[in-house]
Amino acid sequence: MTHTRRSVVLVDAYPSSYALAQAFMDDGCDVVRVQSTEDVPQCYRGAFDTSAFRDDIVHAGVLSDTVERVAKHEPVAVVAAGEYGVELADLLSETLSLPTNGTRLSPARRDKFVMIETIKAAGVRGARQRLVENRQELLDFHREAGGRIVVKPLRSAANDGVAVCDTPEESAAALDGILGGTTVFSETNTAAVAQEYLVGGEYVVDTVSRDGRHRVTDLWKYSKMTVPSVRDRITGGHLIPPDAPLRQELTDYAFSVLDALGIRHGPAHLEVIVTADGPCLVEIGARIAGANTPYYAELGAGESQIGWTVEAYLHPERFLATYERPYEMRRHVSVSWPTAPEAGTLRAYPLLDVVRGMESFNNVETFVRPGGAVVRTVDDSTKTLAVGFAHPSAEVVERDFNAICYLDGPGFYDIAPADPADPAAPSEQA
Repeated sequence: MTHTRRSVVLVDAYPSSYALAQAFMDDGCDVVRVQSTEDVPQCYRGAFDTSAFRDDIVHAGVLSDTVERVAKHEPVAVVAAGEYGVELADLLSETLSLPTNGTRLSPARRDKFVMIETIKAAGVRGARQRLVENRQELLDFHREAGGRIVVKPLRSAANDGVAVCDTPEESAAALDGILGGTTVFSETNTAAVAQEYLVGGEYVVDTVSRDGRHRVTDLWKYSKMTVPSVRDRITGGHLIPPDAPLRQELTDYAFSVLDALGIRHGPAHLEVIVTADGPCLVEIGARIAGANTPYYAELGAGESQIGWTVEAYLHPERFLATYERPYEMRRHVSVSWPTAPEAGTLRAYPLLDVVRGMESFNNVETFVRPGGAVVRTVDDSTKTLAVGFAHPSAEVVERDFNAICYLDGPGFYDIAPADPADPAAPSEQA
């Protein structure tokens, strides 16, 4: 069976990654969607129009059946479109003898404990950590490590279940909340990972690879805040110029992580903390970045992981001829994620028009609209808004980002307090 148009398979393409599917279609490619599970994971549930895909295949757990259905489309590539699809994408691409990262290190690209142990075994710096299945193991690790540690699920995403803990008792309480609970992917947690707390600025390095050649498509630095009951909450991201002093150090470290984890093809999203001793991996996803990052990268640099992923799989000769060229900074870009101070029903954002009037204001993404339920923001798992700023002047963007930080607070939200007696009322997240 021969097709006149090339086909690409995207595993777990959902609305959050539809721009990647559209980019392949815009390049004249048919896109086949493969859903890695029969039941849609909790984080992906909602209306989704799949009519634009050439085929929509649900993997029912029998690899041979899925391979047979996929092979009929003669795909040139299989790409993970979401975190949960990484392992099936590795398996399908390897089985079909397509460009692949292979299955040998698939667990290290999903399991956060195995991930760090794997890079350390390859001689790449990684955090001190321990796999914990019960309170005693965690208490022992925290007392040995001393000070502050981080406890998190092994196979989740989007900051789900991540807890920064100052005392062994806090760590034990965090573990109680993880074990037996489910991740955003609807998997049950049977263990967790405890890691040393890394002190330093946190950066994002987004990459695309082809045949083991890696390109940094965009580089970001996070802004964070800590106030009572809120620790290390990410309040914004800032696109870093290609000539930034830390760029080469971060790039070299990121490439060593990619090599250690066997990522030779496709996109990756790395979160790295630069400590006094240099870069150290927080975690990596072998897929494109979330939080609409490619849009903001395009806004600032005119390119993103999406375009480079299409190049890597459909036009590898062009990718390999240009991948070492640094991205250009057309505009300085920052994204703000405001911090809701209380739970309840949102009536309005009284100061949003003030933000819209700022010189570098570009856009606003509204996750909670008037009439919707607001959860008090204590971490990065719940967001009410994202506000984008872009301008040729870095100083203008910085000024406006600082202004929204000043405005953010009780006066930024008109919230009807939650009724404690209402079982459907939004609750505060701990």
